[in-house]
Amino acid sequence: MSTVSRLLIDLNRSIGHPQLFSPATRGAPQDLREQIVERHYRPYRAHVEELVETAVSRGRRVIHISSHSFTPALNGKMRGADVGLLYDPRRPGEAALCARWKVSLAAIAPRLRVRRNYPYAGKGDGLTAHLRRRFSPDAYVGIELEVNQRIVLAAGPPWAALRRTLIDSLRAACAR
Repeated sequence: MSTVSRLLIDLNRSIGHPQLFSPATRGAPQDLREQIVERHYRPYRAHVEELVETAVSRGRRVIHISSHSFTPALNGKMRGADVGLLYDPRRPGEAALCARWKVSLAAIAPRLRVRRNYPYAGKGDGLTAHLRRRFSPDAYVGIELEVNQRIVLAAGPPWAALRRTLIDSLRAACAR
């Protein structure tokens, strides 16, 4: 789990990505940006990679859920989802898990608007894409869970209920 805001550095972007740094830090001096990378970015990424490596080396299959939120509107267009499940469609295990998770979510919370590979493509730049290059599809399943900020910012009972629903539905999807 990260406690670093994307307003400092986006831990889900690759080094060299144009949005690695936010507008607030993009114009900072080079040495300060390098310090941010060394203090926040590299330790986080190395820790996640080490956890996956340890599990895989023990013969386990890793299901990695990377959780993010998305803005309800972008460039004047409303986004039509409450939850997005992002995966690489070329990896059958990821596609199958997201299909089962979506069905499980519909059974538990039928009014929840869930879309696959929305609001972003699941194979885009990110930590899961990096880990897919390191680990085979048989060893690593990387899913990015995207939650509409409208729900997150509402806080209180709706956000607590969604968190519980996401956990219970994932548990059910993995049990199949």
